[in-house]
Amino acid sequence: MQLQADESLLLMVDFQAKLLPVIEEGQSALATATWLAGVAQALGVPIWLTEQYPEGLGHTDSALMETLEHRKVWSKHHFAATAESDFIDALAQSGRQQIVLCGTEAHICVLQTALGLLKAGYRVFWLTDATASRRGEEARLARTRACTHGAEAVSADMVAYEWLERCDSETFKRLHRTFLKPRASQAVRFF
Repeated sequence: MQLQADESLLLMVDFQAKLLPVIEEGQSALATATWLAGVAQALGVPIWLTEQYPEGLGHTDSALMETLEHRKVWSKHHFAATAESDFIDALAQSGRQQIVLCGTEAHICVLQTALGLLKAGYRVFWLTDATASRRGEEARLARTRACTHGAEAVSADMVAYEWLERCDSETFKRLHRTFLKPRASQAVRFF
């Protein structure tokens, strides 16, 4: 049940420059996805990005791309990345069975990709704090539908700590300084 770094792949769907300005909470979703991508990169978790019709919607946000040293970018015209034969073949070759999924728009490309992944037998982890649509209600409906069909709703913190597994390793200490502690200090406290 627990996410494992050596079984996971982070799939970031359509965080595209021309699309993000019309997405409700789009910058927040992008910031969370970028943070988790940093953790993934530090742990050797593959990071894949998709771009829906990039000739019209532009490419992935440049700030996100600048933070990622190792990534694979897939151009697509189907809403579901899994409908692209080279994508699903490459995913099978990766050997990764746990797909941490986020992006925009939740109710279109993210949802259709999630359903395709589930149908193909992958475990899908819907990253709630990094998945958004033009209207928040659409994103909530998409998450509910994906989870009804077998996806699991998770937060970026849940994923990061499951990937790390323990607090007494050098890896944890390094990532705590770089990613976890700065994120915790930004949290709003209500006490």
